[in-house]
Amino acid sequence: MGIFDQIKALFGRSAPVTVPQPAATPAAAEAAEERRQQPRVDARIGTQVLIIDDSKTVLAVLRKFLRSAGYETIECLDAESGLVALREKRPDLVFLDIMLPGMNGFAALRAIRRDAATRDTPVIMMSGNEQAMEQFFGTRIGADDFMKKPFSRHEVFFRIGRLLDDEGVPRRAAPRPLPTAASGTPAEALSSA
Repeated sequence: MGIFDQIKALFGRSAPVTVPQPAATPAAAEAAEERRQQPRVDARIGTQVLIIDDSKTVLAVLRKFLRSAGYETIECLDAESGLVALREKRPDLVFLDIMLPGMNGFAALRAIRRDAATRDTPVIMMSGNEQAMEQFFGTRIGADDFMKKPFSRHEVFFRIGRLLDDEGVPRRAAPRPLPTAASGTPAEALSSA
């Protein structure tokens, strides 16, 4: 008798085990149907999105979602190359992971907000960490929104939709003034945040 036969005999089953799936609640089904009925908001022609994440899987998923709606994507695996791409390509929106090799997402966000050329670019921060502190800190230093991983296609476009103006261009809701320290220099005030 082989090991597989011993295990079958031990558990007394020869048929594959099926795990019952929870039934969809009527409210969940209704919400999903309502989402499908809403008009899809595609990108304005030429809208570019910069994705900064060290996970090739996350890059591929976001690329697929965004390109299916007409967005052009620029992808970087670390914050340093992402900041260079941001300055050179001037995308309309940035998805920025918090946990990155080298410079983390918070430091990258600070650099984005300090630079006059990039300060008004909307940034959606992402993290797989469940800590609410990350979301709080990210919004304090200038993130426009926060998205937890894993995320759905609906979640991605919900976050983008909150930043679109009447012409379909992602915009910061209300640019926050940079805080000033006693010395009066915004950079010093931000570095202490």
